[in-house]
Amino acid sequence: MSSAELSERLLGALDPEQREVAEALRGPVRVLAGAGTGKTRAITHRIAHGVMTGVYAPTEVLAVTFTTRAAGELRGRLRALGAPGVQARTFHSAALRQLRYFWPHVHGTELPELVESKLPMVGAACRSLGLPTDPAVLRDLASEIEWAKVSNVSSDTYVAVAAERARSVGSLEPAAVARAMSSYEDVKRDQGRMDMEDVLLLTAGLLDADERVAAQVRRQYKWFVVDEFQDVSPIQSALLDLWLGGRDELCVVGDPAQTIYSFAGADASYLRAFPAKFPGTTSIELVRNYRSTPQVVAEANKLLAGTSSAGVELRSQQPSGSAVRFAGQADEVAEAAAVADRIVRLHRAGTPYREMAVLFRINAQSEGFEDALTDRGIPYVVRGAARFFDRREVREAVTRLRGAARSGEDGAGADGGWVTAVRAVLAGMGWAAEPPSARGQQRDRWESFQAILDQAEEFASHEGVEGSLAGFVAELDRRATEQHAPTADGVTLATFHAAKGLEWDAVFCCGAQDGTLPITYASEAGPDAVEEERRLLYVGMTRARRELTVSWSAARNPGQAPRRTPSRFLLPLLPASQQPQAKTRSSKIARCRECLQPLTTAAEKKRGRCAHHPVRYDEGLFERLRAWRLETARTAGEDGKSLPAYVVFTDATLELIAEQKPASLAALKRINGVGDNKIERYGSAVLELISENS
Repeated sequence: MSSAELSERLLGALDPEQREVAEALRGPVRVLAGAGTGKTRAITHRIAHGVMTGVYAPTEVLAVTFTTRAAGELRGRLRALGAPGVQARTFHSAALRQLRYFWPHVHGTELPELVESKLPMVGAACRSLGLPTDPAVLRDLASEIEWAKVSNVSSDTYVAVAAERARSVGSLEPAAVARAMSSYEDVKRDQGRMDMEDVLLLTAGLLDADERVAAQVRRQYKWFVVDEFQDVSPIQSALLDLWLGGRDELCVVGDPAQTIYSFAGADASYLRAFPAKFPGTTSIELVRNYRSTPQVVAEANKLLAGTSSAGVELRSQQPSGSAVRFAGQADEVAEAAAVADRIVRLHRAGTPYREMAVLFRINAQSEGFEDALTDRGIPYVVRGAARFFDRREVREAVTRLRGAARSGEDGAGADGGWVTAVRAVLAGMGWAAEPPSARGQQRDRWESFQAILDQAEEFASHEGVEGSLAGFVAELDRRATEQHAPTADGVTLATFHAAKGLEWDAVFCCGAQDGTLPITYASEAGPDAVEEERRLLYVGMTRARRELTVSWSAARNPGQAPRRTPSRFLLPLLPASQQPQAKTRSSKIARCRECLQPLTTAAEKKRGRCAHHPVRYDEGLFERLRAWRLETARTAGEDGKSLPAYVVFTDATLELIAEQKPASLAALKRINGVGDNKIERYGSAVLELISENS
């Protein structure tokens, strides 16, 4: 087969826009590639086509991306396409390779030792300045140092830049952060070490200062491809310019609509301004989405339409599928339960667990979904973070609570007294009633503590005066044991950030309420930060191939006032029946127990939910359980006095019982709202009612 025939076979596998990319062998080239449009396919075929036609020598091509996984995928595809000699590396890997080779020749010394973690040196810097050394503060400070270095922000300019860009590190003043940055560099230098950002900075410095080094690198690499160009930082852009040395044989690929790492130094302006920097740029858009159904693509397009985040308008190439589901729930427990129930139905219909994902804004939100999936026996894996009970602060909190219980700081017998003890323990670890305003480890740590406190209050509402701190610790241990079971073929739990670059058949974008998405501190930081939150939701939605659900909750915990509203980002997407309603002074408006929208018909008001919400439980059994509860409450108090019916079981718990129909006391106990005390008092009667119903 001739080279022309081989070339045509290679290009024949591409759509028209992808082929245009593959045939644009000479730079500069900019590819705006929407989600799911086959950008990796386009750029690997471009490189292979260049090698096949003799335009490129494989060893003279450097393909750069941002993760080792993506670099490995590029190398694998290039080998399969007949271009095995091409270098595909991350920025750091390529720079470190050059630095290790040239540094001894230029300086006559060994390269400083590369450290895996900044934390020990950040801790030493803070101790020398008398600054806090709490682990969360150190991790946040290390992240801020990373941002400053890749953004070319020095300790001398940090205070002014931090004020301009609304940067913060917990309760530290910007001037203290600047001093810590300077001290960190002193500690690192004294120890003869370098960090990952130094790899880029030192390589750039070497190329800039020594023309012989720069010339040798430029002779080695003549053709450059950079993937995910919207995530390039200022130092990476500067290093790329030094590699090019004034040449323009460069192809960049990216999507401004998927810029979600600005907080870490990514700057999409390099992608947007590429044609201005490189006159004569060939600019190509990839718009054919091969991943998602037309329904998913349409909602994703609407999410960005008319905003500063808008990128290419996607066009689905998949068959029509089901409508995107928008689901409001009364609280986070109900939201997690609804998601888990939907996962059960999808799995029964043939969707493997590994092809489903639950996505959320911050790691601490995983705990509620871990509980709901565990209760239903659904395996899961947490991506990009430890499971809730594996997190350092959670393990430490449980250990301290166990110690408090053993030492008698229990509060047993006092209504809610032991919950006060929980608050005291968590307060000693840094929890406060108001969350920290800044992002980062301090905020994540606070969210973990708040989740434990929410569990304590929920446990207290179930167990009443007979609850205790020791009983609560035992409940935490039970949950941890159940959630640590080995998993295979599991549902993925991940943040929106961790889901970037992945895809599943069914995706649940959860917690889509204002205050969470956009997260509170983004609203305080300004419109650019809010737009990044919009793009974060866009990334989450475009992970779905066939099934997409976007959900939110009106309150954090069961029984709390419904003060939350759906995310402002959803307003162009929601049907009229789910649009947030203006507040009214009337307190007599009946609202749906699922999404809290006003109920309009008598049937809806009797049912307690909007007509479009499916009933997940056996309504006949539910009514019999309510009748039994009313009768039981009349004599359940001390000396045969009556109790409020909800003290026996809440409606939400009865709905779960009527839905799951447990056949044993052990199964009944696994239902939210059913503890040992309820099992002892009412367990046999409930099981008898269920048995009569079956």
